[in-house]
Amino acid sequence: MADAASRLTTLAEELLGGPLPVRLRAWDGSEAGPVGGPVLIVRDRRALRRMIWKPGELGLARAWVAGELDVEGDLYELLDSLSGLLWERTEDTRGLLESVRDPALRAAARSLLRLAGPLPPPAPPAEEIRGRSGSRHSKRRDKQAISHHYDVGNDFYRLVLGPSMVYSCAYWSSHGSDATLEDAQRDKLDLIARKLNLKEGDRLLDVGCGWGSMAVHAAREYGARVVGVTLSREQAAFARKRIAEEGLTDLIEIRVQDYRDVDDGPYDAISSIGMAEHVGAVKYREYADTLYGLLRPGGRLLNHQISRRPEPDEEAYEIDPFIDSYVFPDGELAPMGRTLSTLEDAGFEVRDVEAIREHYALTLRRWVANLEGDWDRAVRLTSPGRARIWRLYMAASAVSFERNRIGVNQFLAVKTPVSGKSGTALRPRVWNEQP
Repeated sequence: MADAASRLTTLAEELLGGPLPVRLRAWDGSEAGPVGGPVLIVRDRRALRRMIWKPGELGLARAWVAGELDVEGDLYELLDSLSGLLWERTEDTRGLLESVRDPALRAAARSLLRLAGPLPPPAPPAEEIRGRSGSRHSKRRDKQAISHHYDVGNDFYRLVLGPSMVYSCAYWSSHGSDATLEDAQRDKLDLIARKLNLKEGDRLLDVGCGWGSMAVHAAREYGARVVGVTLSREQAAFARKRIAEEGLTDLIEIRVQDYRDVDDGPYDAISSIGMAEHVGAVKYREYADTLYGLLRPGGRLLNHQISRRPEPDEEAYEIDPFIDSYVFPDGELAPMGRTLSTLEDAGFEVRDVEAIREHYALTLRRWVANLEGDWDRAVRLTSPGRARIWRLYMAASAVSFERNRIGVNQFLAVKTPVSGKSGTALRPRVWNEQP
């Protein structure tokens, strides 16, 4: 009988219709496939049972979180090699992998069953979200989703994000890719403050304020009066302590509050940094309308948001199952054009859109390096499964940004008054920087 690695490689190539681009090592120590690159390790046959019962990405994700799949060598290289198989297959190939009526799949499934060992499948890892209640993007369910992702311990986030405690794309401007992560995050916060034209005494609403980094920067460097809102109690507690230590309690208020419940406008400016991904397509117009209503005439919105490439059939768009089950429950990405149109439909004049896709790949690679560099402590602070989730999701996201599967954009929008005076410069940016 052939060894497990050879059997798995043959089976994978039959299903995928082409050679497997990475080397495979199975639980019996056998190996098969191309040499000289990273190795995908199947540590336990339980991984196969997960993939039989949940074909596609979710089965693979469960096996990874449980430690039944691993990688030896460069994780980025392996993900880049597999990206064409996992995320960029044609619809026909996806159909082959999912259609139980296909004879080739049925024969392959029988072979896989024999190799996988006794059924039933293992239970999902404890880190998988369960028991969601309420309709998608209701206030109750949004609070559960935010808690699942953010209330995993501030010390863990400090380990990953570094001293800046900024959980969004940095801006590598002053020293290029040689800048420190902290410098790049400071430059991003300052870029947003300058785009919002913050001045002493301005009222700034920071929607999804995280651990308070934008609020602190706006108050300390520009003298703005800031209200920050978050649904995470752990974030709010950290931010309030930080603000007190900075001596800025007279300028900053942090609330555990849904942005839809903010009713003390008008504000001179609103920043929404990496928050709109949680809003959802069905609620995005409500989001835009709410922020528009909270601004004074002439007020500015800076919306910093991840985008995805448009689908040929937008109705067929589905939330990524790994991200939905383990990272950002109910999180949705929209194409850049849809975001811009919705902001305009709400009444905003969109004055500038800046795409900073490559910056997020650099940011994510720094976060992964932080995590890998203090791995044992990360595991102690959370769990082995949680640490593995973060390593995979951040590394895979970096590859996705590099391959232009997803992007990130800053939209500067104005609640332009009836006079038509937007208050923006004739040339807000000068195009003299090279990537």
